[in-house]
Amino acid sequence: MSSNLQPSVLVVEDEMAQRAVLSYNLEAEGFRVATAENGEEALLKVGEEAPDIIVLDWMMPNLSGIEVCRRLKSRGATRAIPIIMLSARSEEVDKVRGLETGADDYVVKPYSLVELMARVRAQLRRVRPSTVGERLEFDDIVLDAETHRVTRAGQPLKLGPTEFRLLSVFMEKPGRVWSREQLLDRVWGRDIYVDTRTVDVHIGRLRKALGAHGGEDPLRTVRGAGYALG
Repeated sequence: MSSNLQPSVLVVEDEMAQRAVLSYNLEAEGFRVATAENGEEALLKVGEEAPDIIVLDWMMPNLSGIEVCRRLKSRGATRAIPIIMLSARSEEVDKVRGLETGADDYVVKPYSLVELMARVRAQLRRVRPSTVGERLEFDDIVLDAETHRVTRAGQPLKLGPTEFRLLSVFMEKPGRVWSREQLLDRVWGRDIYVDTRTVDVHIGRLRKALGAHGGEDPLRTVRGAGYALG
């Protein structure tokens, strides 16, 4: 079972050997990897399960990487997913075009795998800070993802692994409303069946832990929608 602490990346590359090399190295870096061999398949897979990051080749038959990027960045549901564009086009005008289409980074082929992995981690740090050991803060709550410790108003809190993952998700995007289904995907993963009522049980445990030393409940129940922090 994968957890929210294991970030996901979608590799979109029409050359099988390149897909294999990228997948191998990303998995070695701790990512869950999905692949697509063309633009149409990429859009389908993003619609099924949005990845944390997309590594996208520019030159593909039928639907180019530029067009895939444009479509994803024009949709509210996928606009925030970082896209790293891979291209053999090294001219400045091509890089500018890629970035203006919405790509968050642009890497020229042939590239260094070490550099590409660093760029992937940099984008991940922006959107999923807890997965790279960042320290998260919200009001008087501090979550140290590296040491797996949480404090509130300076007092240590005792959280189970699931409650820690839940809090990580909330603290990465304070104010965002998460549905029960979204929390199941992010915290428990899609490869195991868990009833949505399980989310409510663990939310209750998280609330109890956060209130162990007093203080207001920072979690908000949004009727018909889900839960949010703040």
